[in-house]
Amino acid sequence: MADKASVMKLREQTGAGILECKNALDEVNDDYDKALEIIKKKGFAKASRKEQRTTAEGRIGSYIHTNGKIGVMVEVNCETDFVARNEVFQQFLKDICMQIAATNPIAIKREDISSEIVETQKRGFIEDTKGKPSDISEKIVKGKLENFYKEKCLLEQPFIKDDSQTIQDLLIAIIAKIGENIKINRFARLEVGGK
Repeated sequence: MADKASVMKLREQTGAGILECKNALDEVNDDYDKALEIIKKKGFAKASRKEQRTTAEGRIGSYIHTNGKIGVMVEVNCETDFVARNEVFQQFLKDICMQIAATNPIAIKREDISSEIVETQKRGFIEDTKGKPSDISEKIVKGKLENFYKEKCLLEQPFIKDDSQTIQDLLIAIIAKIGENIKINRFARLEVGGK
């Protein structure tokens, strides 16, 4: 039988209901990591069913770092103005602003990165593996490209407040918790002296 602390921790991390968390923990004999995976998969299924729904409402959030040298604006959309005013949504908006300020992504998802940037990165990685057998070189380039995406694509980045989940995981948990489709639409990050 799942203990209350584990159920609450799982609920807090995923946004799933108490009964859903308890059942997931019971299913895997209180193995928290396995229960977390079960909840994430279910949350992803719920989120994917909602992703076709129109997100015409939302908010623009902003963040200026304490030194005044980094600023971020981000637009996060949802289905209703009621949700846009919700405390959970507002906290998500703040967290995304801070994430962008801290990690400096270049795109929301990998499909948004121009093919020229990807090709430039790939050429650099290939150059780094000169002299290695082609099959090993290919694996190294593929691994470095995946790491590039994880570093530069917002949805693939580890969340700065909890690196056990990505921004995509956090987004799915928020969608499951709120019950509406939510999308990070666009962002801008400015840094003094930056390009």
